[in-house]
Amino acid sequence: MFLKYQKWRRVFVPNGQVSASEVPNDIAQNKMFAQGLDKKGRPITVVFGRRHFQHKGGLDEFKRFVVFALDKLCSRIPPGQEKFAIIADLEGWGYSNSDMRAYLGALSILQDCYPERLGKVFLIHVPYIFMAIWKIVYPFIDNNTKKKIVFVENKKLRSTLLEDIDESQLPDIYGGKMPLIPIQDS
Repeated sequence: MFLKYQKWRRVFVPNGQVSASEVPNDIAQNKMFAQGLDKKGRPITVVFGRRHFQHKGGLDEFKRFVVFALDKLCSRIPPGQEKFAIIADLEGWGYSNSDMRAYLGALSILQDCYPERLGKVFLIHVPYIFMAIWKIVYPFIDNNTKKKIVFVENKKLRSTLLEDIDESQLPDIYGGKMPLIPIQDS
């Protein structure tokens, strides 16, 4: 698996990293933010699904953005930790944000090229319409990843997040004290 990763990395990221200048359309959507650490010491990122739209850069740029963002996130993993956590906020997400090819591409990169880096995903403010896409994507998620996905009820949002994230590290938009920092600025 490691040799496969190295081959992929040499081809997909020949300069060793994806620069912000390679993913301008996705950065302009302002959809991903870096946060503090959860109680296990995992870096947290917040993703806003309603801010993702297909654009002229296409699927290739989006996949590069995924690598850009995951590399940024992994660079924040402290010594002794190997994983990160994601808060995926789907409030306001609708059909205009649904991009099946992008979702499957991101899932493939996460599972195949960053295996076992994902600690937990909190899906919050999940609209009913999202479940139609979820039924399509779900079979492509490996069993280990499925165990790390938590659907959070709106009425239990703060209390559920506080089980894993200290208030000082929780994003201020969810009642914590940490401001959102765009992933490109982290």
